[in-house]
Amino acid sequence: MLVNDADAMRALAGQVAARLHAGDVIVLSGPLGAGKTTFAQGLGAALGVTGHITSPTFVVVRTHRPATAGGLGMTHVDAYRIGADADVDDLDLDDRT
Repeated sequence: MLVNDADAMRALAGQVAARLHAGDVIVLSGPLGAGKTTFAQGLGAALGVTGHITSPTFVVVRTHRPATAGGLGMTHVDAYRIGADADVDDLDLDDRT
């Protein structure tokens, strides 16, 4: 699917969000400006998570809680600076909601 602008990227994320279940993982890869954060913003909006979604480049991980009981939360990770599998384990992603 070709995505031509930010609105289309957010719409795509909304379609993906409708298919998600607790524990699902989405991995986005692409250069700076490819739309990864825009996708995350659309996903978070569709899920109805709390907090403003920005790139977690400097904090590596941002956790967004569900806004409603029973909703899905979202953990947004910027793995750009993570160098080894052990570093990923150190993030304790299994313990986040």
